[in-house]
Amino acid sequence: MSWLAPNTFVTFCKGMTLPTVSDIFTEAGRPALATGESSGWAWVTHDAYTAPHRETAWELARNITGYRYADRVSDPHSVETVFLASTPACECPHGQNYMVPHCAEHPFQFTYSRGGFEKTYFNLGRRRESRRAGGRADLLVRELLDARIVGRETPDYDSDPAFNADGAHTVRIIADHFGLPSPPLDLRPVDSST
Repeated sequence: MSWLAPNTFVTFCKGMTLPTVSDIFTEAGRPALATGESSGWAWVTHDAYTAPHRETAWELARNITGYRYADRVSDPHSVETVFLASTPACECPHGQNYMVPHCAEHPFQFTYSRGGFEKTYFNLGRRRESRRAGGRADLLVRELLDARIVGRETPDYDSDPAFNADGAHTVRIIADHFGLPSPPLDLRPVDSST
């Protein structure tokens, strides 16, 4: 994910305006480092390790799709988020299992949420995408299979161990699948003096 600075979180949100998304994250003690909007998506970025730990960034990305913030959008059923983290993949023993929360320092590197629930989540690169949860019928999983990133036959990994080691191919598939603004993002630093 060379387009995203190391140890950075980015939350893309569809169904809310950029001011609404920015306000929600600020109220939660996670003011954005940079913001932007394009193609129907608003996004905010954060330094992964400077915010309070009462609600993790990926939990907030999930929760804004639920009913807690329904009064801020015209249709809560249309709110969805894509959360990406450029923090290292969790190597903790409990973080290697399906459906077990990762430690706060190493959230799942990709999470898609809608209706207040994570629909699909996994880590990126080095075959980590095969340790995923949720959304088995999701078209994104089909695209990962077609790209031979997951599945029983992944000859690209077999012939080139460095293939997708950083998850760049996976991020491109995610961006295309959800119609996210193409990396590198046109990120605007937030003016904290206002």
